[in-house]
Amino acid sequence: MDLRYFINQCAEAHELKRVTTEVDWNLELSHVSKLTEEKKGPALLFESVKGYDTPVFTGAFATTKRLAIMLGLPHDLTLCQSAQQWMKKTITSEGLIKAKEVKDGPVLENVLTGDKVDLNMFPVPKFFPLDGGRYIGTMVSVVLKDPETGEVNLGTYRMQMLDDKRCGVQILPGKRGERIMKKYAKMGKKMPAAAIIGCDPLIFMAGTLMHKGASDYDITGTVRGQQAEFLMAPLTGLPVPAGAEIVLEGEIDPNNFLPEGPFAEYTGYYTDELHKPIPKPVLEVQQILHRNNPILWATGQGRPVTDVHMLLAFTRTATLWTELEQMRIPGVQSVCVLPESAGRFWTVVSVKQAYPGHSRQVADAVIGSNTGNYGMKGVITVDEDIQADDLQRVFWALSCRYDPMRGTELIKRGRSTPLDPALDPDSDKLMTSRILMDACIPYEWKQKPVEARMDEETLAKIKARWHEYGIGI
Repeated sequence: MDLRYFINQCAEAHELKRVTTEVDWNLELSHVSKLTEEKKGPALLFESVKGYDTPVFTGAFATTKRLAIMLGLPHDLTLCQSAQQWMKKTITSEGLIKAKEVKDGPVLENVLTGDKVDLNMFPVPKFFPLDGGRYIGTMVSVVLKDPETGEVNLGTYRMQMLDDKRCGVQILPGKRGERIMKKYAKMGKKMPAAAIIGCDPLIFMAGTLMHKGASDYDITGTVRGQQAEFLMAPLTGLPVPAGAEIVLEGEIDPNNFLPEGPFAEYTGYYTDELHKPIPKPVLEVQQILHRNNPILWATGQGRPVTDVHMLLAFTRTATLWTELEQMRIPGVQSVCVLPESAGRFWTVVSVKQAYPGHSRQVADAVIGSNTGNYGMKGVITVDEDIQADDLQRVFWALSCRYDPMRGTELIKRGRSTPLDPALDPDSDKLMTSRILMDACIPYEWKQKPVEARMDEETLAKIKARWHEYGIGI
């Protein structure tokens, strides 16, 4: 599977709109996409970008239906249900489908070197007015190789086009990409890198099903049920998808950083980079690989909810739910890291209570997990009759089951992210407070509120005859 297969699947499911009207890469394209995503509209394929022949694809993950399409799941699943199915895809050594190396593939249809290397050949968007420039990708898979262990890492980074042959890469401190880069710095060498723009969307998810000894390509193929194909990029020798749309090959000098940014973050705000761009590693592009008639895959960010927030919510929901299962926390019915909270800051967990304090135990476990420990500000627990991503019912529980004095716990100190705009700008401490909100009916109550429920027998009859009513919903 490649990006084109996914686009065709979206079209067949009526989840794609081809935009033939000319749009400008400078703000117009991104703004049309942003408004469409906020209204839960279709993915967009802009086929006429001013000054270019290359189309731009946006909005890949902006609806739960398109998430399900990408995962190969039934299209009517909610975010919670898709995350649960993904969580169950445990990768074992026996079941691993190893990726297949091939010698040729569509990505090698065009190999550009020397003076032909010019990033201006692609309709790279500028997303927001205050952005520092054009971003060739905000979720680019960059392939790196650890010089000591030989292990390959596919990290996801944003990349700003600095000029016709250089891109700023936001490799954050402490992440694996930086650790690899420091090894090259110690060796006095530049770090080979290959940036993948446009491939099987499932590759973004593969890292959440990490398995020792398996590459992201192995995991992608295992989930798909068929071998993923990769080839060794001719310049760097790094593995890239054989069906990728565009690959930028080159080197990153670990001792030569240039200002990059600012960029509208997934929180909907800018960081301090708005006032003082921060030097970042630079990919010196020495060779461009691309398919015939390549498609540029673009993902914007800014205020929730965009396709990026749906992707973040999905991956964090799946990883958090997996952690809770590994902790053997009983009674967890569903989990959702809300896309409305930028896919990071708030979590809802549905729990089937079995003893007093059970719902509080679940909330504590969320904060104690690796996923919940970083950046999480709030956890809401609800009873088993409410699915975690059903916000209408969650707010019903907060209104009619939750008592602020009884159900609220405040935690004064917790690890946060530097991208959180709610942090004190005059403090260098990345700390946030947290709130636990228990919207469950207390287990120990002998007399519980009596809910007004519809008659099950009548409901069954109505569902069987629903088409006869002509209501159409």
